[in-house]
Amino acid sequence: MSASSEVPTVLITGAHPRLYNHDLAPTAPEGRTWGVFSLFAMWMSDVHSVGGYTFAASLFFLGLTGWQVLISMLVGITAVYFLMNLIGRPSLRYGIPFPVVARISFGVMGANLAAIVRGVVGIVWYGVQTYFASKAVQVLVITLAPSAAGLTHNNVLGLSTLAWLSFLFMWSFQLVIFLSGMERIRRFIDFCGPVVYVVMFALAIWILWQSGFSSLALQLSPPAASNAATVGVMANAAMLIVAYFSALLLNFGDFARFGKDEATMRMGNFLGLPVNFLVFSIITVIATAGTLKVFGEAIMDPILVVERIGNPIVVIIGSITFIVATMGINIVANFVSPAYDISNLSPEHINFKLGGLITSVLSVLVCPWLFVASPSAITLFVSIFGSVLGPMFGIMIADYYLVKRQVISVEELYTMSPQGSFNYDGGWNHKALIALAVSGALSIGLSLLGAYGMIFNVGDWGWLIGASVGALVYRGLCGQGSPVAALPAGE
Repeated sequence: MSASSEVPTVLITGAHPRLYNHDLAPTAPEGRTWGVFSLFAMWMSDVHSVGGYTFAASLFFLGLTGWQVLISMLVGITAVYFLMNLIGRPSLRYGIPFPVVARISFGVMGANLAAIVRGVVGIVWYGVQTYFASKAVQVLVITLAPSAAGLTHNNVLGLSTLAWLSFLFMWSFQLVIFLSGMERIRRFIDFCGPVVYVVMFALAIWILWQSGFSSLALQLSPPAASNAATVGVMANAAMLIVAYFSALLLNFGDFARFGKDEATMRMGNFLGLPVNFLVFSIITVIATAGTLKVFGEAIMDPILVVERIGNPIVVIIGSITFIVATMGINIVANFVSPAYDISNLSPEHINFKLGGLITSVLSVLVCPWLFVASPSAITLFVSIFGSVLGPMFGIMIADYYLVKRQVISVEELYTMSPQGSFNYDGGWNHKALIALAVSGALSIGLSLLGAYGMIFNVGDWGWLIGASVGALVYRGLCGQGSPVAALPAGE
């Protein structure tokens, strides 16, 4: 075992330095300390954000009755639950993060391609979420020191002086916590999700107190015109939820590797996904429906709701809460994965912490404030990079369950030997690359053509189409497949 860092790992004898460091090594049994609550809290941190609030509220504006929305949400989040368990199982069983799991399907070198795609998605959204959190910091500063509003009247590279100070503060504050290691990260997200729940319940109760129970509604828009249209909208809503979790449907293994056992993972995922998502969504829509009566309009941004309340204490508590919430989702969805992904590019020179530092620096260079101001840029980014996540998921699932049949040799994930099971052809699995090219081109093409009105917009069905085609093409190219000798981590 390696004791050089906080999380005990399995020492792989003869591992190639281009494929191995402490952070990419399999987690040792004594390092698997994440219980049900930690996984539950991880999902709370992912869902309980400003973006998650807005997303949940938006589902009730799709022209469905409240119960139709809840049914759609239940179908979508249940699908996510089962898919997360599938992608998390190899990491849980062998203690390996996403980039190492990707070596199973794409090869020891080809995994870098999968890691780069997932890393780019994480870096961009890390910058965007940091920017959103900095806006809450700015509201907090002006509330505490109204004279600071004078620093908002200039423009330096797209941001005012106060906006820059707020952004850099948020960037630095996150970095200090994130670079303290996975155990500190676990403790932080154990705190984030529950705290946001307390404030969300308080916000919903205050709005109900102001508006009365007559404002309670689970339908915030007129119903669809026909039964067929209703079924179509419900199906789209369910797929929208799957697409919302598409990034973590690749790298959930970065967290599952620390789980105690499979029963723990399943229960943590059950509480954190179907249960937590539905409860949070109901609280969100109650609060949103109440704003119609209290403020005369439906407000889906919780920061705006807090600002409109006008009480300085409420603004301070709300701003701090949403800052914490944004940090929580940034850890889960946008920091840990790029840190591992970048480390995987050069393990002998880059560890998890250095990978995290590089992630943070690149997230500033993205200029997220300019990115979110351009709808066309967001559309193009999501269409190209987001549409590849589905095909990669499909290929990895088909390979592990249908081709490898859940049997792999862990030691061979860390060898460059031509005889290694995952060396394939010079470290690249060309069957996986062909499947990715075919399914990715289809997924991206449909997404772009639909986004620009050239064909019927498949919307978030692109993820399912890409994942399905990727899995089918890869399985067809591999034929029957042949499992290799297993070596469970730690044995």
